[in-house]
Amino acid sequence: MTAETSRIEAFSDGVFAIAITLLILNIKIPPAGSGDLRAELIGQWPSYFSFLVSFTFIGIMWINHHRLFTHIARSDDVLLILNLLLLLGVVVVPFPTAVLALHLGQADQRPALILYNATYVFIAVIFNLLWRYAASAKRHLLTRDVDTASVEKISNQYALGPVCYLICLGLSWVSAAASLALNFALACFFALPPHWLAYKRKEAHPLTGR
Repeated sequence: MTAETSRIEAFSDGVFAIAITLLILNIKIPPAGSGDLRAELIGQWPSYFSFLVSFTFIGIMWINHHRLFTHIARSDDVLLILNLLLLLGVVVVPFPTAVLALHLGQADQRPALILYNATYVFIAVIFNLLWRYAASAKRHLLTRDVDTASVEKISNQYALGPVCYLICLGLSWVSAAASLALNFALACFFALPPHWLAYKRKEAHPLTGR
């Protein structure tokens, strides 16, 4: 992190921290005397599930944001705007999470799932735009020690995001379980360092690297 990007990371870290903290507000404390406390707590399982999934997702987005800014040394107005758009998506996450928690397993869960997945489609698109703009050779925004291979690895990994989250969105009309399962699989995938994925591909196919 350079002096030029330190304020961007500091501000972004604060937004990520607030968004991830707000998720817990979706889990309500059962009022005293409302009945069987154990049943009340178990009955909130959609809130627990949505909290854990979104906590994981925001945490992984923060990790990837940090990874990007280890390579980004300079900024300009467009990069600042793209970063703000990314943070817009992050701060919105608690809302679709709360909607999904309330309607998961109900007859009207599909619109909630569509809203949830559409939020991550937006975030995935902005992540790609942010990185590709910064990585553009004519912008000269990256650190001098980053090589073309590293840039390509990150670009290839992120390119899958919008497509896969669109598939999650399409699965909202078919199967809620399949949509959420793919969401979780994508979270695990994007948690992996790009260089680790490249190493595994070369290990599996040492001649082709595929």
